Amino acid sequence: MDLTRGFTEPGFPSGSDLTDVVLATAQLCEAARKNEVPIVYTKVEYTSAELEGGSIAWMHKAPGLRELRQGTEAVAFDPRLAVTPADHIICKKGVSAFFGTPLASLLTGLRRDTVIVCGATTSGCVRATVVDAVQSGFCALVPRECVGDRAEGPHEANLFDINAKYGDVLDLSDTLDYLAAAQPGASR
Repeated sequence: MDLTRGFTEPGFPSGSDLTDVVLATAQLCEAARKNEVPIVYTKVEYTSAELEGGSIAWMHKAPGLRELRQGTEAVAFDPRLAVTPADHIICKKGVSAFFGTPLASLLTGLRRDTVIVCGATTSGCVRATVVDAVQSGFCALVPRECVGDRAEGPHEANLFDINAKYGDVLDLSDTLDYLAAAQPGASR
């Protein structure tokens, strides 16, 4: 989820230092590739017309999102991630990776029934995506070390709530074990 420089680097208005999250996610993606588990990256980005038209309601609450202009460094994936041409990339306009995107049909076409949600931010896009995953019929796993937020309080509160209601919050080591048990090409 949205591990672009605009979220993973503190120099951007919507960013914070998510070094540990990025490195843990990179480790998880490497394991996924070894086990032929598809990887889907998301990013929030807006065209100039969208930004200037005032049609994005959540920018009133989060004006830093105006920096997420298509083609800028803010929407470039964090360079510590090894995004490959084999990976799927979904550009989104809202909070959830499912809302207004082809993610559900992509996962169905790939014959997948479970999503592992990593990224930023735990209290925003991660939580919304997990809720929408469950509402769309997918199981959701959230590796604790692979998600982050601007503040520890909202991060922990949302992990607690996700684990209580919507998905399973796991340690990275347990998630890596889950991937290792996956049969290449099998439904996961």
